[in-house]
Amino acid sequence: MKPIFQKHHSIHCALTLDGNPIRQTYGRGDLARTGHFERGLNVGNKGFTLIEIMVVITILAILAALVAPRFVGKTDDARIVAAKVQIKNIEGALAFYKLDNAIYPSTEQGLDALVLQPTIGATPNHWRKGGYLDKVPNDPWSRPYVYFSPGTHGDYDMISYGADGEPGGEDKNGDIESWNLE
Repeated sequence: MKPIFQKHHSIHCALTLDGNPIRQTYGRGDLARTGHFERGLNVGNKGFTLIEIMVVITILAILAALVAPRFVGKTDDARIVAAKVQIKNIEGALAFYKLDNAIYPSTEQGLDALVLQPTIGATPNHWRKGGYLDKVPNDPWSRPYVYFSPGTHGDYDMISYGADGEPGGEDKNGDIESWNLE
């Protein structure tokens, strides 16, 4: 059926021969809907209004204000746990080093002796080709672990000085020590 177009005030209608509307527009905006006219529904516009965006931003800000305090400080706790795990992993590599060579790397050789065969100090006779670690990790605060061998608390001492990078301290600034892992 071919539509018949009629104009009534500012509403433009396309009607079928039996008089039912097919497409309607109101003024400049396209409020078109098949079937009947729905006043105020802006079907042709695919964007968001400023008020809709402001409402979403407000809701997100409220959620952030409620949730953020729960996670503050958890990053420091996670870094402390990560340092303890890294120290345990390095201790495992040190144990294999000692099994192969009957000694731990000296302070002078440092933890790098787990990656590259030492050329200074007491050179190991049975150093494993490929090393004992792919690389020596830095602590979670991006600083190298402090290593002494022989140590004052055992065959070796390994320390991360925590967030502040200084000996001593408490909480996030506290030292993480190989002989005192809880």
